Order: sequence, then structure tokens, then C-alpha cells
Amino acid sequence: MNSVDNIQKLINEYIDNQSFSGTPAELYAPIEYILRQGGKRMRPTLCLLACDLFGGDINDCLTPAIAAEIFHNFTLVHDDIMDQAPLRRGMETVYHKWSSDIALLSGDTMLIKAFQYVLNTNKKYYHEVFAELCKVALEVCEGQQYDLNFETQDNVTLDSYLEMIRLKTAVLLGSVLKIGAITAQTNAKNQEAIYNFGISLGMAFQLQDDIFDCYGDVSVFGKMTGGDISDNKKTYLYLKALELSSEEDKEILINLFKMPKGRDEKKIETVLDIYKKYHVKEIVTDLMTQYYEDSLKHLDSIDVPEERKVILKDYANYLYKRNK
Repeated sequence: MNSVDNIQKLINEYIDNQSFSGTPAELYAPIEYILRQGGKRMRPTLCLLACDLFGGDINDCLTPAIAAEIFHNFTLVHDDIMDQAPLRRGMETVYHKWSSDIALLSGDTMLIKAFQYVLNTNKKYYHEVFAELCKVALEVCEGQQYDLNFETQDNVTLDSYLEMIRLKTAVLLGSVLKIGAITAQTNAKNQEAIYNFGISLGMAFQLQDDIFDCYGDVSVFGKMTGGDISDNKKTYLYLKALELSSEEDKEILINLFKMPKGRDEKKIETVLDIYKKYHVKEIVTDLMTQYYEDSLKHLDSIDVPEERKVILKDYANYLYKRNK
């Protein structure tokens, strides 16, 4: 079994040895910029951990794992355009450092690069890996569109929000784990279980991000807090507050989220006061914990010796207890 440190070292060394430069420089410089920033490398790490869990050769899984990392970063580049976000990982976003046009084109190029890496996957399971990545790429785009739709809809439900984050965030975690399982050539039952582990972990991860967006430390979180409120994003916190609020507080929330996008400290303060009044942070934290515990149940159902699950279980616990 490989440790998380060894796996992340392998991933970082592989990426460091790749060249993402090219001409025109304006197209490729942003790709170098974002991929050299590091980040959690969570998705390729999970991919290789799943491969290792089922006794596969992680070197065979490396190129699809890197493809998933490039794909994930492509989604961040485009996400920052839509959110007009100035910071990502404590650094300027591609959109802010260059322009929205360059960020759009560089993001498109990253998507193509991701699929080029898949081409180097072992022929024994190339088609399965390619099909899984195509499926999840569409799902992520669907989730992003739902997220945009919600900004102008007044009838967003808690269930529809959970489905949106399943598509936007959780499915990619599920898919990278399944890709790792595919390259290890484990059975369909194990593939489904590790996929569901990733879905539940991804749901917990996104709810945690929503909490950090309101309550995180900018020096740790890497971007300004209150961004979701500024962007009128109807997160689980907002929707739960609406459900619990008095008619007066509900009207205040609805009117605040009809304001034009843009940072307004008074708006953020008022919304957070309402969240505090109805203990929304605690409620969402409890839901996040429930998803995390569900993920461990899926991991427990996998048919491999328990000692092989320890590293993946510890990594899931690390993600659950993260502070950024």
C-alpha cells in the first residue's frame, strides 16, 4: 500500500515534469499559472488511492488521474469567470489576472488537454475510463447550469440544491474513485461502492465549502468570505434559513438576495445575523457530518481486507476535518 504522502509526491512530480507552455503565450501562460499553484490535488489522490485499494498499479492510473486534475482546474477557471472571483487559493484568479476572454479560451484548452492525457490510458480499460470522464464532464456542466439558474429562481428547494451540488461537485469525486477502481480491474459491485463513497464524501465536502464561504478565515480559506452571499447564491444555508425564518426575516432575506451582485458588507452582516438567529450553521454542519458518515458506510461495504481501507478512511477523515 502507498501512503498519501507518496501518492501526492508522485502526482506533484509528474505535473512538475510536464510542460503546459506553448504559443500563443497568452493562451498557455494561464494554464501553467493555475496548474503550478498546487492545491489539494484531492481528485488525483483519490483516484490513485482507489487503484491502490484494489491492488492495482498506480502508475497505470496516473495519466487518467492527472486528466481529472486538469479537468477540475478547467472548471475552476470557468467558475471564476461566472462568479467574477478575484481570488482562488489565495492568488489572483486567471479571470482577474488576465481577462475573461483569455480565461475562457485557456479553460477550453485545459479541457482538451485533459482528454489528451486520457489517450495515454492502458488500452485494456481506456474505453471505460474515457466513457466515465465524458459522463462526469457533462454532469458537472449540468450542475453548473443549475447553479446559474438558481440565482434568478425564487422556488429553489433544499432537495434541488442537493441535486445541484451532487452534479457540480460530488460526481467528480465519485468518478475519479471509480476510474481508480476500473484501472485496478475490480468487480462492478466494488466500483459502485467506491463511487458512492465518493458521492457522499463530495456532498460533505461541498456543504463544508458553503460553510467556509460564510465563516472561513480568508488567510486560511484562500478567498474572501461572503462570496456566495454577494453573488446571491442560494446555498443550503440560505434555503434552510428561509425555511426556518419568521415572515419578517424571510422577506429581508429574499429582498437582500434580489440586490445586484457585488460585495456589500452590510448585506453580508445582515444575512449572517439571520443565519445565526436560526442556528443554520449548526444544522448544515450536522448534515455535512451525516454525509461523511454515509461515505464511511459505503467504504465499509467494499469487499477488500479492512486493513487496506485504513489509508483511504484516514484521508476521508482528513478532508472532513480540514479548515480550508
